[in-house]
Order: sequence, then C-alpha cells, then structure tokens
Amino acid sequence: MDSKLIEIAENGLYLTIEITEEQDVRLLHFGAAPLEAGVIADKIKPGFRLLELQLSGEDRAEYHGRTHRASYPGLRMVYGGHHDKVNTLGRKLEITLVDPVTAIQAVQHLQFYNGVQTVRCWTVLKNEGTAEAAVEYLSTFALTGVDKEGSGDRNDKIEVTLAHSGWQSELQWRTYRLPELGMSHLADRGSKRLAASSTGSWSAAELLPMAILHNKESGSSLFWQIEHNGSWHWELTDQYDQLTLLVSGPTEHDNHWWLKLAPGEEFISVPVAVGAVQGGIQGAAEQLTAYRRIIRRPNEDNELLRIIFNDYMNCLWGSPTTEKLLPLIDAAADVGCEYFCIDAGWYAPGEWWDGVGQWEPSIERFPEGIKVVLDYIRSKGLIPGLWLELEVMGINSPKLAETDDSWFFMRHGKRVKDRSRYQLDYRNPKVIQHADSIIARLVEEYGVGYIKMDYNINAGIGTETDADSFGDGLLQHNRAYLAWLDSIFARYPNLVIENCSSGGMRMDYAMLSLHSIQSTSDQEDYVQYAAIAAGSPMALTPEQSAVWSYPLREGDDEEVIFNMVNALLLRVHQSGHLAELSPRRRGLVKEALDYYKSIRAHIREATPFWPLGLPDSEGQWVSFGLRHRDLRYLAVWRIAGEEAEVKLPIDELKGQEAAVRCAYPQQHRSEWSWDKTEGILTVSLPPGQTARLFEVHFS
Repeated sequence: MDSKLIEIAENGLYLTIEITEEQDVRLLHFGAAPLEAGVIADKIKPGFRLLELQLSGEDRAEYHGRTHRASYPGLRMVYGGHHDKVNTLGRKLEITLVDPVTAIQAVQHLQFYNGVQTVRCWTVLKNEGTAEAAVEYLSTFALTGVDKEGSGDRNDKIEVTLAHSGWQSELQWRTYRLPELGMSHLADRGSKRLAASSTGSWSAAELLPMAILHNKESGSSLFWQIEHNGSWHWELTDQYDQLTLLVSGPTEHDNHWWLKLAPGEEFISVPVAVGAVQGGIQGAAEQLTAYRRIIRRPNEDNELLRIIFNDYMNCLWGSPTTEKLLPLIDAAADVGCEYFCIDAGWYAPGEWWDGVGQWEPSIERFPEGIKVVLDYIRSKGLIPGLWLELEVMGINSPKLAETDDSWFFMRHGKRVKDRSRYQLDYRNPKVIQHADSIIARLVEEYGVGYIKMDYNINAGIGTETDADSFGDGLLQHNRAYLAWLDSIFARYPNLVIENCSSGGMRMDYAMLSLHSIQSTSDQEDYVQYAAIAAGSPMALTPEQSAVWSYPLREGDDEEVIFNMVNALLLRVHQSGHLAELSPRRRGLVKEALDYYKSIRAHIREATPFWPLGLPDSEGQWVSFGLRHRDLRYLAVWRIAGEEAEVKLPIDELKGQEAAVRCAYPQQHRSEWSWDKTEGILTVSLPPGQTARLFEVHFS
C-alpha cells in the first residue's frame, strides 16, 4: 500500500504525519504554517520519527555521544491505528505505535485547546507482551526538522531563548545562536547535543523547564514547557542533517530514572506543552499566557488578585512576635492590603531551621496564643495567613519520634538529608495524614485563608523506597504530592496556597496548574528585582506572578516608587516596615495599592509585552507592559547609568494616535512624547535608579 498522510490544521497550528508503506510513523511537520512542498527530501524522512523509546538490552543506531535519537525499539515501532476526535477542550489526536518484537505499545496523545496555538502532549506506554521491559528513555515530544524552513544555515538563522535561574537570580533570559552554545553545524550526526536538564526536586534551580526556538529567516517560533515538578530533560541534536528536538521527563542517562514495566503495566510520561507562532518572543508569550489560563485550576484568587502583606522580606526576617506584628497589621490594613501572612518562625522560640515538623505556635512568641494575632488580623478586615514547609522535617524535630524510615526519602539505606532537613515521601499514607492534619488545624481551628508553602531543600536524584530507580521514586513522589495538593484544594476551594521554593526554584506548570500564585524570587535588592519581575510573565501568567515590594526604613520617595512599580502589573507581595515609614512615603504605598485595585481586573485578562526585549539584568533600562484592549500599561525602570531618556518601541501602535499619562506616581517629575509615525514612546525619568508606570490609551 502507498503511504498516507494525517494532515491537521487546528487553531493556527499545522501538523503533517506520514504513515509509510512499511507502517513507519513520521511527524513531518509541526508549525504555524502549512508544510512547504518539497522541503523534506524522501531520503531524510526516516529521521522524522514520532517517538523515541530506549529499552535496556536493546541496540542503538547511529548513536554518538549521549543523544537519545535513533533508539530501539523506537526505530522498530510501527503504526497501530489512530483516533481523531473532539472533546470539551478541543481536538484530540491519539496515535498508537507498537513494537512487533516486544509487544510494547505507545500511544502518543496530542490535546489541542480551542483558540490557542498550543497542544499538550504525553505518551502512554503499555507492556502488551509476556516479558518484563526496562525503560531507559521515553520521549513526550519528538520533532525533527525544526530548522527546515528557509534556505540559510542553522548557524545563522536559528536562535534559542532560555531562562537561566538561580536563588535570588531567577528568570535571567538569554537568546543564543547555536554556535554560541557550542553546537556548530559542521557535520551531520555529531556527538554534540544542546541538552537542558534539571535533576532533583527543584524543577527550576538552574533553568526553567521551557524554551523558545526562533527561525529568523522564516519568522516562525517553536516553544515548549515541561509540566513537571521534578527532573526533566530536553535536547537539540542532529540527524539526516536536520535539527531534532526531543522533550521528555526524567531519563536514565541524564536524571537517574529507570523503570521496569511488567506485562500489563503502563506508564504515562511527563506532559509537555508545545506550540508554534509566526513571530518571536511576543507571539509565544501571548499563546503561552492563554494556554496557561486554560489549564490552570479555576480559582477565586486569580479573579480577585487580592493584595498580600507578608512580614518576612526586609522586615521581620522570620522572627515574628505579637508585639512586632500588631503595628504591622495596622499599617498593612491602613494602606489597603487584603491578606496578612505571618512568615517563618511562628512555631519556635529561637533558631528553628533544623527543628521544624510539628508546626505548633510558639508560646514565647505569642504568649496569649497565635489565635489572638490571627483574630486581630481578621478584625482589621484582612484574611490571615501562615508560612509552612510541609514537605520536610528538621533533623532535630520532636516529630521524628513518631516516624520511621518509611516517611522519608532513602538512598543506600540512609535517609536523604539536605540543609539539616529530611525529605518527606508523599506516597506514604502516614505522611499524607500528617500533612492533612496540619492544614485542617490551620484552616478549621485558626481560620487561616492563605498559606505560603515554602520548600527550601533539593532532595536530589530521588529515593530507593518502593522504586525501580532513584528517579522512579522521585517521579512517583512528585505525582503523589500533586495529588495531595489537588485533594487540599478540593477540600478547601477558597484557600490560597502560594507556591514558594526558596523563591522561584519550582516555577513549573505542574505546580502552577494547581497553585494560583507563585513566588518569583527571594531577591533582597529592589533594584535587582526589576528585571526578575519584568521577565516573569514569559514564564507564568501575570496574575500568578508574586513580586515583593518592600520600602526600606532608610529609603527615600524614589525608592518607595521603584519598589511599588516592581509589583504593580503583577501580584503585589507587600512587605517592609510600613509602620515606621514617614507619612509621605507610606502615602506613596497607599497610592500605589489604590491604583492597583483599579486595574487588577485588567491584569487577569492582559498579555505581556517588552518594548526593549526580555530583560537580562545587564542593561541600563528595563521595560515591561501589559496589553488590554485599547490600553497599554507600561512600567519603565532605570536600573543603572545616567541616560536621561529611553525610547520604547510599541510597533503595534505605529500610525495611531495615543494619549499617554504617568499613572503612578501622581507627582511624577517625568516627561514623555509619543511618535505616532514610528510608534515610539520616549520617556524621561528623574536621575538615579528610578521607575514610573505609564498608561497609553489609543483608539
């Protein structure tokens, strides 16, 4: 029989899948425009496999270095049927592949979403044979020919944008040519790969689990995000003189993950969202923002965008007491905050780091009981909150007397220890019971409506308990923790739980599809925070991006304004010694929060844009805006240098009349002009490290 094509045009995405006469399944094309005729020669089509699967004991073909291309039985798998249907989310394509030797079956799922140029992919692997199979690698998404459009060489036309990350230095966006990453196009099937991985329980410790590949010649961009709260891997490699993208969860070679699949058992891969646009960073951000809003748990917090005060950052630093808190609560209520969260330290009289685990209030800190303070918060019209770190137990916790090794991650017969804490294993029903009881006490007895859920260790490669490999144990735990979170939100639908992992060390959409709000950083310097805040909407929706604003006791007016501008287009995480600010400076905080309340209904519907490109903390200026109908909100920061003015291109408004005003602060000492012909807003700010927020109205 002749080969046949499955051709899909859906929501601006175009897929072409070929089923050959020999029943090979090839993903010839995934993009924002139809497949160009003749762009793929017949002789290179064998490299366009839909799936890669490596089993232990199986061969590898054309294998160099550590790439995952040309795997077995991946190369052997043949077409086993497909389903093309529609569900409540949109179109759904399921393609089955089978291995005639081992009888392993893989079903590739591609879920489209109505109106969004993004699909969610996952692979279901089932052992239909009679012998046990051992899995070393399974792709969630595999696409060859990501550089096939345009006649130029990939060295010149392909750019990759990554988000580097680190504690207090999250969201450092960089764009590279492939040779700048050491992957020069000199030979086909080289041993070099561009590999990005994260191993451990911090999914964003060094890189965010996402990237964007842009073809400067064709103008198209491919983007992907791995939706997992543990280990993950993606790589760019080459075969048949084509650039191949392979995206997956953990692997054996890269992340210590290995799985035994008994006859009849199945395994579901880590999900990955993949999309394509005609355009660059801006188009990718728009599609990802829309997609993230669709997959996120429906919740009141992302509708209301209430303002949080948290007493930690540049304020009480984890040492709250009744005496310290009461004036802060008064000040937070006075400026218009709506949650008041008591951060770390409420459960211990002194040094508490290695003793956490019981989460009982400290009598020394709260002589009349913490409930008196929580009731006082409520009496001021605020919703009370508390800090927790429920995935760990300190090595000196009194709670350890009630536990055994089954509660914790184990490696080589020893409990996994990191920063004087043990990692709890959420597969254990006793751990779930422990966590459930603490949440129930805080919510039902204390009346807590907000929890800052922190996570300050990295549990490493995983656990050996009831697992085929360390990575298998970690993956099982990751999924068990998500299931536990799901159960808590089902039980307490109005409870807000902030996702914090030493700031933004677990900024992924496994967590953010459940959590309504994400800590972006623990950055203590408000000037350094500007680029982190401005870059955050590329990684998550604006209404989920919590940014600290912490006016300093020793600061001046411009320092307050800069702090507030950092957060005003995202989620305000207010802190600082508000009760000790001068009336004028405290008035600037209140002015900002009053303004925020007037625009937050727009934030939850807006899409981000960057007139100067994604920030990288190295320039003199940072700018980030939100697009909402005929209005543009635009934050501008001078973080270094002495240039008086900056030109901000807003290309989409070229040729349009626009009315511009400085929305915050009202006493702004700034100047601006709008060039209608060029679509450029020129802004002049007062000298020094200063910031302003503008509104651009057009019709």
